[in-house]
Amino acid sequence: MLETDRLLLRRFRADDAPVVAAYRSDPGVARYQSWEAPFPLAAAEAFVAGLAGCDPRDEGWFQYALERRADGALIGDIGVRRHDEGRQAEIGFTLATAFQRRGYATEAVRRVVEYLLIEEGLHRVHASLDGRNARSAALLSRAGFRREGLELQSSWWKGEWTDDLRYAVLASEWVRSLDPA
Repeated sequence: MLETDRLLLRRFRADDAPVVAAYRSDPGVARYQSWEAPFPLAAAEAFVAGLAGCDPRDEGWFQYALERRADGALIGDIGVRRHDEGRQAEIGFTLATAFQRRGYATEAVRRVVEYLLIEEGLHRVHASLDGRNARSAALLSRAGFRREGLELQSSWWKGEWTDDLRYAVLASEWVRSLDPA
């Protein structure tokens, strides 16, 4: 489990499935994600159950549940895909609409990046997003990522060609961004 001032980043529990189904069923939340809305309860149950035996340090995807400390509300999730023999990781994030624009996602991303780059010693963390997703691009910039590039019409996504934006941060850049000097 990882912590911030306002959040617990924890494993999913079976009783989280109805909330996962609810926020992932929001068309605005699902727009730039790999799933379609609505996200059925059975899919949420399978998603949560599939994570039960996963180790967040293994290669592949692991999703952290984002729980608000003040009231225990499940407000979203953040995924980490370790690869390159554990030297790099990709991240992705999803936040329920009611909790967006309050800094929670930025706080969660910063904590995960700090964990991966500083505590775990990874070399690089990156993210890929739909070129139209300006809010997530701004979030990554606020969180200390740099834009690495734009791949025009590189993904066939939900029935159309879309651009891919690439963001990343190296461990050496992250350390410098934390240095007050």
